[in-house]
Amino acid sequence: MPANDSSRTTLIGEKRDLHEGQNALHHRREPWHRPFHSAQAAAEGANVVIAAKTAEPHPKLPGTIHTVAAEIEEAGGRALPLTLDVRQGDQVAKAVASAARHFGGIDVLVNNASAVFLAKTADTPLKRFDLMFDINVRGTFTASQACIPYLERSENGHILTLSPPIDLQADWFANRTAYTMSKYAMSMTVLGLAEELRAGIVLSTRCGRRQ
Repeated sequence: MPANDSSRTTLIGEKRDLHEGQNALHHRREPWHRPFHSAQAAAEGANVVIAAKTAEPHPKLPGTIHTVAAEIEEAGGRALPLTLDVRQGDQVAKAVASAARHFGGIDVLVNNASAVFLAKTADTPLKRFDLMFDINVRGTFTASQACIPYLERSENGHILTLSPPIDLQADWFANRTAYTMSKYAMSMTVLGLAEELRAGIVLSTRCGRRQ
């Protein structure tokens, strides 16, 4: 990555680390609401890549990658909207390469894509199970894998994953076994990457309210 300040990047959501001109790649399943801390990052002058499936308006889901990008630019940042199905490895690789080429590198990856289906095991169709594991687990692994070469060249490489601490109390699995498994697998991916990449890339998780 070029050494000039205009290509430096850092973690979305940690205000103390944000600097003008920084870039971050934020992927999610659909951009129907404001991306996780992207507006705050934009206010600090960050460059944000929004990668998601919805390029055209959806009848049931408000917002597209383009409307989210417009919000980021209105907040003072620079945005690059990219159409992406995180289940497709070739699309992930292409999006990551496009982001790096457009902004001069990648220093932050936000793994925020997530599929949710809350039901007992007997009531969970296998296609829903597969969807959650394809998006939540495989998507996190694939996006992280694709970004590692760029993050290793960064002065402040960081992967932030929206997943919970691993808590094996039965209450967290009741009536949502498949979903909890998928979210914990995301956290396990973070644990593994943290050990593999401890020499140069910071790994962290962030957990929202309980579903």
